[in-house]
Amino acid sequence: MELVAPAGNVEKLRYAYAYGADTAYIGLKKFSLRVKADNFYGDEYNEIKQLKEKYPQKRLFCALNISFHNNDINNFLKDIDFFKQYPIDAFIIQDIGMINILKKYFPHTHLHLSTQANCINSEAVKMYRDLGFNRIVLGREASLNEIREIKDAVPEMELEAFVHGAMCIAYSGRCLLSAYTTARSANSGFCSHSCRWDYKVLEERERAGEYFPIFEGEDYTAVLSSKDLCMIDNLEDMKKAGVDALKIEGRMKSLYYVAMTTRAYRKQIDALEGKITKEEASPFVAELYKAAHREFATGFYYNKEDANKTTTGASNSEYELMGTIGALVDKNEMLALASKNREADKKAFEEMHPQKKAAVIEARKANNEKYIFAEQKDGWQFFIYNSMNKLDSGTPIEFVGPDVTYIKDETYQFIDSKTGMVRNWISHGHECLIYTSKPIKPDFIVRAKTSTTQTGNNSND
Repeated sequence: MELVAPAGNVEKLRYAYAYGADTAYIGLKKFSLRVKADNFYGDEYNEIKQLKEKYPQKRLFCALNISFHNNDINNFLKDIDFFKQYPIDAFIIQDIGMINILKKYFPHTHLHLSTQANCINSEAVKMYRDLGFNRIVLGREASLNEIREIKDAVPEMELEAFVHGAMCIAYSGRCLLSAYTTARSANSGFCSHSCRWDYKVLEERERAGEYFPIFEGEDYTAVLSSKDLCMIDNLEDMKKAGVDALKIEGRMKSLYYVAMTTRAYRKQIDALEGKITKEEASPFVAELYKAAHREFATGFYYNKEDANKTTTGASNSEYELMGTIGALVDKNEMLALASKNREADKKAFEEMHPQKKAAVIEARKANNEKYIFAEQKDGWQFFIYNSMNKLDSGTPIEFVGPDVTYIKDETYQFIDSKTGMVRNWISHGHECLIYTSKPIKPDFIVRAKTSTTQTGNNSND
C-alpha cells in the first residue's frame, strides 16, 4: 500500500519524504482547503524539483480541493504558468468544473477525487472513472465492508483512504459551522475549527432564548468535537478491503507530527509487507503516540458508534520540537576557528586595564557567560542546528531519525558558528552548531520533554 503524507511547506515535504512517505500532498496558493497552511508560492518549485531528484521514486500530489467560484477559476487560469513549474503527479479536486481545465493544461497529470466529494459507493466511483479520474479519495464515512464492495465492483480504480488524523464532525468535511460562527468558510479553505471550541449551550440565532443542552455521558463529553482517526493497528484490514493508498491528515500540523506519524506508518506497512519484523516496527509504532493528538478512534471503518464518540480538549504531546539537524560541518575548520578566537580573547583580556577587566568579569558573571570555546573531543561532530524553540544547554534532549527511534543526549554543546564559542542557550533565529558524540545525521529531529511532562503533570505520562 502506498503511504501518502501531508506537507504544508517545503521543509515538511522534505521530512515527509525522508521519514518514509511514498507520496506527499501539498496545496498551492489559495486553491487548497488549508489556506492557513504555508502552502507553496514563489520559486519554491525549484526546491521541490531538487527534492524529487533526490527521491526520484517518490510522488507529489497537489490539492486543489476548494469549491471554485468563477473568480477562482479565472485566478487559476492566470497562474497556470506558475503551476506548470511544479513536478505534480496528480491533482486532488472535488469540483468537477475543473476536470476539462486540468485535462487541457495538464494532460499527463492524474486526477484524484477529493474526499470532499464524499464518494462512498461503487456507482459514483464508476461515474468518476468515466470522467477521467484515476483515483478516489473515499469519504471518511465509508466502512471497510463498503470499501471492499467498491473495489470488487470497480477493481481498476485506485482507492485511497484516510488512515490517521483529525476527523471532521461534518459530512466529509463539508462544514458550515465555521462560516456561521466566524464568517470563514471551511469549503473555501478558511476553517476556524469551531467544532473544537468549548460549548456550554447551543442557541440558534432565529430561536433566541431556546437552548439545546449538551449532556455529559459515560463515553462522550461534547457534541461537535470528534476523536482523531488512528488505524495503525488495523492496516491488514484496510489492505484486505482493497485500499491502495493510506492517507495521513495534517497539512497544518507540525514538522514533528509529519515525521513521527509518517515514520510509524512506514514501519507498520513494511512489517505488514514482510520487509521488517513486527518486533522491529513496534518501537516506531509506539512513538506515534508521542506526537500531538486527541483521543484516538477507528472512525467509520468498523461501526458508526465508534465515529460518533466525541471528545474535548486540544491536541497534546509530551514532547516539544526544539529544532532540526542540518549539514555536517568540517570539524578541523571549526576547531581551528575556536582556537584562533580563544587565543585572541585571551590576549585581549590580558591587555585590558585592570578596572575594565574587573567590569568584564562582572558582566560575564551576570550573564552567566563562561567564554569557553569548542575543543577537540574524539568521536564528536559538528552539525548545523536549526533552532525552533528556546533551549538551555544541558537540558536533556532526544535525537529522532527516520530509522532511529530516539537517542538521548545531555552532554551536547551549542557552538557559535562564527566564533567557535560555547553558548549557554539557543533560540529561534540564532545561527548555531550542535557539537555531539551521538551518531546523528542531517534531517534528524531534536525534541525535549515539555515543561509539564518534566514536572510530572502531563496526562500522557
